[in-house]
Amino acid sequence: MTEVRLIASGLLFPEGPIAMSDGSVLLVEIKRGTLSRVAPDGAVSVFAECGGGPNGAAIGPDGAVYVCNNGGFEWLDIGGRMVPGHQPADYIGGRIQRVTADGAVTDLYTEVDGRGLRGPNDLVFDAHGGFYFTDLGKRRERETDRGGLYYALPDGSRIAEIAHPLTEPNGVGLAPDGSRVYVAETSTGRVWYWDVAGPGLLRRTGRGPAGAALLHGFDGYQLLDSLAVDGAGNVCVATLGTGAISVLSPEGELLEVVGVPEHDFHVTNICFGGPDLRTAYVTSSGRGLLYAVRWPRPGLALQHQA
Repeated sequence: MTEVRLIASGLLFPEGPIAMSDGSVLLVEIKRGTLSRVAPDGAVSVFAECGGGPNGAAIGPDGAVYVCNNGGFEWLDIGGRMVPGHQPADYIGGRIQRVTADGAVTDLYTEVDGRGLRGPNDLVFDAHGGFYFTDLGKRRERETDRGGLYYALPDGSRIAEIAHPLTEPNGVGLAPDGSRVYVAETSTGRVWYWDVAGPGLLRRTGRGPAGAALLHGFDGYQLLDSLAVDGAGNVCVATLGTGAISVLSPEGELLEVVGVPEHDFHVTNICFGGPDLRTAYVTSSGRGLLYAVRWPRPGLALQHQA
């Protein structure tokens, strides 16, 4: 049986966990509009006020935290749990933010080629110092944005749309050697990949959207969220329909499904930490929880693991 510990509760829709070397976890609280720190004893403190809807987060090459901000949501109470809804009346627009060690927040990117970012969701840095990020878009009463995959530099000098259109692109990750970039689409239940020809350059060799190749399509109605890649190159994707983390091999085989207590439907994000990288930190967004799960194999050390 998988060893699972509850680290923190009462969080306001947590996502984007980052495992820190001191045993704490940085994460966003989307509904609270903050980048927050969860201490090893579960105490929660605000690290930075981001506003809008901070979503994915990652440490950059300069030690700052880079945040995908989706601009905010309307919030719905479903069975006593808060879930995100449509684009809100006070929507601030999508943006990529940079947060320094003192908690200062700067808007780094708000548009690409004159088009405003809509709902940036998740990001991952490569070995060259740039980062890939997804923009899931926003939903309104009678229309939905088409999403995409982007590449940007952390100094604010370059941003490019590299794959469009995608259907609610959510989690993004890189193969251990950087040769592939993976994207999970939420509503289609598919994980796509592109081979990487260079920083922010994709080989469009597949028959999927924007030349993507299909890694895995889940049976039935499965909603996918964020993902992380482990040290063996397996893609570990939060699978809302099963309330678990589904582990896919680089060949696309479903290797295992790692659940948390009660197979929590609200499982959304995963990152790896601990001295041996075998602690998976998993968020349950709708229930406001952060779990620590003893993982069967080491995770992948990110380019700028804190």
